[in-house]
Amino acid sequence: MKELIKGAYDLHVHSAPDVLPRRMDDLEMAERIIDSGMAGYAIKSHYFCTSERAQLVKKQFPGCDAVGTVTLNSSVGGINPAAVEMAARSGAKLVWFPTCDSAHELSHVFDGDPNKKLPYWAQILIRMREEGIKTPEISVLEDGKLSDATCDVLDIIARYDIILATGHVSHKEAFALVKAAAERGVKKIIVTHVDFPTTFYTVDEQKELAGYGAYMEHCYTTFATGKVDFNITLGQIRALGAERVILSTDLGQKTAKYPDEGMLEFAEGLYENGFSEKEIRDMAVVNPGILLNK
Repeated sequence: MKELIKGAYDLHVHSAPDVLPRRMDDLEMAERIIDSGMAGYAIKSHYFCTSERAQLVKKQFPGCDAVGTVTLNSSVGGINPAAVEMAARSGAKLVWFPTCDSAHELSHVFDGDPNKKLPYWAQILIRMREEGIKTPEISVLEDGKLSDATCDVLDIIARYDIILATGHVSHKEAFALVKAAAERGVKKIIVTHVDFPTTFYTVDEQKELAGYGAYMEHCYTTFATGKVDFNITLGQIRALGAERVILSTDLGQKTAKYPDEGMLEFAEGLYENGFSEKEIRDMAVVNPGILLNK
């Protein structure tokens, strides 16, 4: 079944070095990409631009197409056009809007439940706040409209023809962002893990976003960790069709599978539930390749 992921890209991998503990570093990940027959992976960090790392990985492992990215959290200045410009100039191919510093995500994580198990990044945030280090909650909206900085970022993404990923913003933010992105010439849009609890989109919402040319991202970890029933994931993918979906893993956590293992298990699960080899390869190989101009 490894043929299902031959030439695939995983556009959502958390590898080391990182602030958070990770199962593998970029060198091990590159070796695994080559051994699995996949084509490459995007290096996701909540805190740093990874384009320089990607360049070094590709030099050391020419058979692995490592993709540099930047995520617009507080550590890069939030919605910061200068950070995006520099990331693009250094070869980054994907820009995530806020994730762990998104006002929407923070409202769900810090919801007042004293018994709630917090993600590791939230524990770091608490310690930083205790030390007096400010980490503002970030939104792409100001007074109900996209901020000027957000519009500037969209223009940079369009000019360099790189990928916009919505991150963990609210639905109101995402719809405003995707609509404006399409209007301003952004041609490559991913709606980040559409079946994740804090960013869950209905099928109708996904179809509306797909109308702007966006791809819906489904990640292995969401169903593998019990955050959503796999049947819901299957239903959403069927409803959208393979032409508007990409498969990713969101893996790299210390106790989880390796990303290539997760990608293969995801592909096999789809195949066992009636998806054709062509549909799976469209979602794992063809669509990510289109986004990366491959």
